[in-house]
Amino acid sequence: MQKRTFFCRIPVLIVQITAWYSLCLAAWSVPAFAASKNTVPAPLYKSERPLDPQNERHGRPQKFSMSEAVSRALKFNPSLGAQESQSHSSEDGRKSARGAFGPKLGMIYSVVKQERESSPASIRPPETGIYNLGMEVSQPVFQGFKLLAGYQKAALQADSDKAVLRNAELSMTEQVQRYFLDYLRREENVISERDSLARLRDQLNITKAFYDVGLRPRLDVLQAEVNVSQAENLLIQAENGRDTCLAMLNTLLGLPATGKTGYTGKLVYIPFNFSLEQCLETAYRQRPDLYIAAKAVEIAGKDQRAVQSDYYPQIEAYYNITDTGNSPDMRRVGEGGSRGTTWEVGARATWNVFQWGTTWYADKQAGWLVTKMRYEKENLKLNVGYDVKSKLLAVREAEKRIALADKSVEQATEAYDAALARYREQVGTNFDVLDASSKLTTAQASITGAKADYLTALSQIYVAMGEFHADLLQMQ
Repeated sequence: MQKRTFFCRIPVLIVQITAWYSLCLAAWSVPAFAASKNTVPAPLYKSERPLDPQNERHGRPQKFSMSEAVSRALKFNPSLGAQESQSHSSEDGRKSARGAFGPKLGMIYSVVKQERESSPASIRPPETGIYNLGMEVSQPVFQGFKLLAGYQKAALQADSDKAVLRNAELSMTEQVQRYFLDYLRREENVISERDSLARLRDQLNITKAFYDVGLRPRLDVLQAEVNVSQAENLLIQAENGRDTCLAMLNTLLGLPATGKTGYTGKLVYIPFNFSLEQCLETAYRQRPDLYIAAKAVEIAGKDQRAVQSDYYPQIEAYYNITDTGNSPDMRRVGEGGSRGTTWEVGARATWNVFQWGTTWYADKQAGWLVTKMRYEKENLKLNVGYDVKSKLLAVREAEKRIALADKSVEQATEAYDAALARYREQVGTNFDVLDASSKLTTAQASITGAKADYLTALSQIYVAMGEFHADLLQMQ
């Protein structure tokens, strides 16, 4: 009875031992990620993105500010939903890899029918067959660090995919802001072209009035009419460019391209006072792609560790119990019936001692991949430095253009007013007025383009630094 009690306690002992073993391995693996989890770039959007944004209609504003447009794109753009699903998948993969540390419970049920014509009747197999029902609890004791490397790789991949999601969200933010600013630029250009057309039509009316009283030749009227036609053509092109940009913005926000959505904002100057050193320090610390590259090196290292596990023996502890009988319910049937129970506890060790260099060269192959990832990481860091500096130079260039364009608009406005006054006083020519009007339109487009380019460059430098700013127009 005591012997049977001891065997009955064996499964409990194995579960206790395996639980302690799993906790030890888990505790061993935690420090490797405790530091990295504090620096994981968290995704910008915290909730799960809806699968079908077209069905979302409640509470949609008729006009979007920049911050509202960015927020909606982060919530409803399908490409970000796909990347978020990948992030969730990697996190579940990490949990799945963690489960490999624990014990496994398996069951098997089999039936075998045997015939032995030459066997004596006393040892002849049961006519109804032999039925077996077995249960086994197994626990990996040592797998050459393969399980640990697999879990660490899954955890690193989960962290990396979170950074990939944040990187995609930053890229989406920059893309939305770029098209938003382009839309505002094109809207300003449409207004400028309309003003130009209005000025040219007024000039045409004045020229016709002078022609009717014989003060101007027919050539001036024809020239004014040509300029009006050209201005109408430019206005059509400007409106088409604006509408195309509007359709792209709707697409980024998960809205129909034909939607009648408006976007509000004003191109303003926002000071940027970071030095190149500050920009680089922030970028090296915050950019998700650098974090992803660092994790890629670590993942390659875990792949090498998994390959190296074949150098070591694979040890597994197990306990199984098997019931055998000549009926499906394991009960004794007939005079020759049988029923029995077998307990077994033990350990298995397998070791591939020699494989003709398979593990050796696989180890070297994985090592070269680690080296490759390190080179790619260093190359990315160099490219990040170039990217940040080029974006900062673009900011400074656009900043200088704004000051020059402001002065140009003032001068072009004053020149147009003077040319128009001289023409009305009959001391100037029609060509002088048309030329001044054209230069004023060009100067207005120049100041609009400079402000839009500056804000676009500002959006790009923030993304290059790994910083999130939803609304550049409200940072004053």
